[in-house]
Amino acid sequence: MSNVAILCVDDEVMILESLREQLQRHFGDRYLYEVAEGVEEAWQIIEELYEEGISILAIVSDWLMPGVKGDEFLIAVSQRYPDIMTIMLTGQADEAAIRRVRKEAKLHAYLRKPWTEAELTTAIETAFR
Repeated sequence: MSNVAILCVDDEVMILESLREQLQRHFGDRYLYEVAEGVEEAWQIIEELYEEGISILAIVSDWLMPGVKGDEFLIAVSQRYPDIMTIMLTGQADEAAIRRVRKEAKLHAYLRKPWTEAELTTAIETAFR
């Protein structure tokens, strides 16, 4: 079992299933693949992983979600866990939010929905270089 995880956060289950499937197909068992249907669940998963001694390589987060927006979440993640690479995935980009998360959370990559598997896996691959 890997001690490194990739966390995907989106309020749409089909998106999460697609992300996990694409990551598993490309990276196999190199990583654990966790999904969260919102920010609250994501924080629970992050805490559980760290308690288990599992580090998080990257978080792929949607921007437009109920409650907390993805940019706010990624900024908070960056402040608490500066080593986690942040990737925003969205179909409804707010340019001001993207600029803010690039500056405040050192956004590693920004992917537009619909994304390609190559875009996703390239963003993850460059995260660990």
